[in-house]
Amino acid sequence: MLALGGRVRIVAGIAEFYGGWMGNFFASRPRPFCFGAITLGHVILDTCLKELIALRAHEHVHVRQYEQWGVFFLPAYALSSLWEVCHGRNGYRNNFFERQAYAAEDKNNLQTSRLNEIANDTH
Repeated sequence: MLALGGRVRIVAGIAEFYGGWMGNFFASRPRPFCFGAITLGHVILDTCLKELIALRAHEHVHVRQYEQWGVFFLPAYALSSLWEVCHGRNGYRNNFFERQAYAAEDKNNLQTSRLNEIANDTH
């Protein structure tokens, strides 16, 4: 991504790449091929910095999942999606690993909301 105009940040030992030609390319793909971010081990690829900040808590959960599951993570992720689809549910949103990541994202958003309320009350 760096060679294509992207940037990188290291946050909590995780390389977060974002932007550039590749970020624009993936953001502009039609569904289901577009994405905001994707995690591969200790590397997060994101379309832009704003999206990266919004999805950081979610993607960091996937990093921890990679650490726990090792080489079995991708097959387990695929099997979870397949299981959900075979049971008439959404293979992405109902995926076991995505539910964990969305729960962390929701918790992070709630904490941010509360901090913003506190900050606004002090002014």
